[in-house]
Amino acid sequence: MQHKIRKIDVHLVSYPITGGFADATRKVETIGFLLVRVATDQGLEGVGVTYHEVGGEAARDLIVRNMAPKLIGRDPLETEAIWQEFFHYLRGVGRKGLMYCALSAVDIALWDLKGKIAGMPVCKLLGGNLTKVPVYASGGWTSYSDDELVAEMKAMVARGFKAIKFKVGFDGGRAINRDVVRVRKVREAVGPDIRLLVDANNCFDAATAVQLANRIREYDITLFEEPVFADDIPGLARFKRGTDIPLATGEHEYTKFGVRDLLLAEAADIVQVDGARAGGYTEMLKCAALTQAWNVKFAPHAMENVHLHLAAAVPNALFLERLLMFEEITGKVFKDAPVPVDGFMHVPDRPGLALDLDMDFVKSHQDK
Repeated sequence: MQHKIRKIDVHLVSYPITGGFADATRKVETIGFLLVRVATDQGLEGVGVTYHEVGGEAARDLIVRNMAPKLIGRDPLETEAIWQEFFHYLRGVGRKGLMYCALSAVDIALWDLKGKIAGMPVCKLLGGNLTKVPVYASGGWTSYSDDELVAEMKAMVARGFKAIKFKVGFDGGRAINRDVVRVRKVREAVGPDIRLLVDANNCFDAATAVQLANRIREYDITLFEEPVFADDIPGLARFKRGTDIPLATGEHEYTKFGVRDLLLAEAADIVQVDGARAGGYTEMLKCAALTQAWNVKFAPHAMENVHLHLAAAVPNALFLERLLMFEEITGKVFKDAPVPVDGFMHVPDRPGLALDLDMDFVKSHQDK
């Protein structure tokens, strides 16, 4: 029986952050999700999500005012056709940024619906057969003292994570000697068998980032993330030429075109596009295909419960990212969402993405 889209609901959920988290370039004040629920006339509902930190209100209004009316009555299986229509309809108000966050959330909800209509997990719908995917823990803010940083990294390892990520760019990137000391302390604390990942959050110029990379390479660094400003693609390429530590970037890119430009410029070893920003599952499949064509690794940024099915179906997917600061809100927004076990996320065998909302929490914490 053919399904038709009957209703679209959008919720903004915020959650306060305690602890004064800051990386090299910004302080985190609140976190949250923009949640999209797409219901059909046959009683099924798909759930999509993107970020709600800055600008979520604008993305919500874009969905409610401009996108939802065009979705009513549509077949939710037409994900490619719907994506292309919105791509052209909204191109004048943004080809990156909030417009694509809005489109991503809608598209993810449609893919959740596709799995539910087909009666299979999205992973199976995509042709994948993995039952679990490696996941690393991510935190380690530059606002931490050395002791706080080491304590959090050791706690990650104690929870079973085999790979951990922390921030570099101490004092806004003006103290690479301190970064070197902090990396050394973490390596000494966790031992030689844990994979270490470092993230500079766009803070350096290429020359300084290369200096830092080559001073910490002795500590066996798995990847160096966003060493320079995300739009400085020439700088990324200079960094890549200057060190043999793998370069990871892409969380601030949008669509297949952003991934194409990174790859053509030889500006990434590991591509980290985020399905909640880059265009949802419809576009992430194309981003992943490009990374396969260039024979580089694919490692989606954050949103591990959204990306789990995709990573289980993409053969060059490296791992997922578990942002520790999102753990509490994720556990409250979603009922029984998968959690890491011994460094792996296990793929649910229920139809769709298996993301069930706790509507009592959503309604009690949504922005009015």
